[in-house]
Amino acid sequence: MTYVTEPAGPRTLPVLKAKDFKSDQQVRWCPGCGDYAILAAVQDLLPQLGIRREDTVFVSGIGCSSRFPYYMNTYGFHSIHGRAPAIATGLAASRPDLSVWVITGDGDALSIGGNHLIHALRRNVNLNILLFNNRIYGLTKGQFSPTSEAGKITKSTPLGSLDRPFNPVSLALGAEATFVARAVDSDRAHLQDVLRAAAAHDGASFVEIYQNCNIFNDNAYAPLKDPATRDDVTLRLEHGRPIASRAFAVRAGARGGIEVVPRDSVAEDEILVHDTRHEDPSHAFMLSRLDQPAFAHVPVGIFRAVERPSYGRLMADQIHRAVAEEGPGELAELLASGHTWLVPERTASA
Repeated sequence: MTYVTEPAGPRTLPVLKAKDFKSDQQVRWCPGCGDYAILAAVQDLLPQLGIRREDTVFVSGIGCSSRFPYYMNTYGFHSIHGRAPAIATGLAASRPDLSVWVITGDGDALSIGGNHLIHALRRNVNLNILLFNNRIYGLTKGQFSPTSEAGKITKSTPLGSLDRPFNPVSLALGAEATFVARAVDSDRAHLQDVLRAAAAHDGASFVEIYQNCNIFNDNAYAPLKDPATRDDVTLRLEHGRPIASRAFAVRAGARGGIEVVPRDSVAEDEILVHDTRHEDPSHAFMLSRLDQPAFAHVPVGIFRAVERPSYGRLMADQIHRAVAEEGPGELAELLASGHTWLVPERTASA
C-alpha cells in the first residue's frame, strides 16, 4: 500500500486497490452464485471512492447476501433478521463521517424487515442499501419469497404461491426514497456506475440488484442476461436520454400514464426522455411498473435521484440549535428532572 498527500492539506490518504478490501475469510457461497459478481464489483469500486477502509462499514441482516461483511476488509456488523436498516440508522446518525452500506436480500428486507426498510428510506438516512433480489429464499433452501411470482412452485408452496409479489423499486419510491436504482449482477460496468452514484448521494440510496440463485431459482432473469435478448428487453434509464431499448420505446400513454411500444412504431421525438431529478416520484413510479409480464421489457438504471437534507444532517442541525439556545445539557439533571420518586427498600419482614 502506498500513500499520497491531499493538495488541500498535510493529511495522507491510502491509495487502495481491490485486494485491500478483500478479507482473509473464505468466500462461501454456492459455486455460480450471483453474489460473487456483486462482491467483486463492490471490492473493485471502493478504492475508487477515496474512502478509507476504517471509515467504511457494512451492515447485514440474515440470508446468503448477509455473509457479505465477512468478506470485506472493512468494519462490519452481521446483525439480525430484517434489522440491518435500523442498526445502520443508529450508526449513520451517530457517526456521519462514516460510509455505511446495508447488504440485504428480498426475504430479509421485504418480509420481517419491511418496516425497518421503509422508515430508513422515508427518513432519508445516509445509507447505501443494496437489496440482492433472487426472488427466492436461498439460505433456507428454496421457499418462496416476497418477490417470487404468483404461482411459484416451491417447497413451501407445492401448489403454487397465492401471494402477489412486491416490486422493490415501487416500494422504495412509495416510501419517498431520494435515490432509487436497479442493476443486474452480471453487468459489472453498469452495476459499478450505479453504485458509484449511490455512494455519492447524500441520503438514503436504494439499489435493487437482480441476482441469480443458480441452485434454487436458476435463470430467474434469463431474458436480461441472454445476449440474444438482453438488448431488446433492457430499457436503459439515463438522465436526459430517451427511454428505449433495441426493440421497445416508452412514450406517454392514456390517462396520464406511460406505455411501452415497438421501437419502430414511434418517432424519436415521441419517446419519453428520462428525468431522474424530478421532485415528484410519479414518473419514476410509473417506470417501475413496466417490468411485467415475464420481463418482456425491464427498466434498469437510476429511477430517481433528488436532493433533500439527510436525516443525520437535520439531526445535527437540531442539536446545534438546541445547544446554542439552551447550552450543553447534563445527563444526570435530565434523568432526575420532571416527576421522580423513590422506591422504598424492602425489609426482611416484607
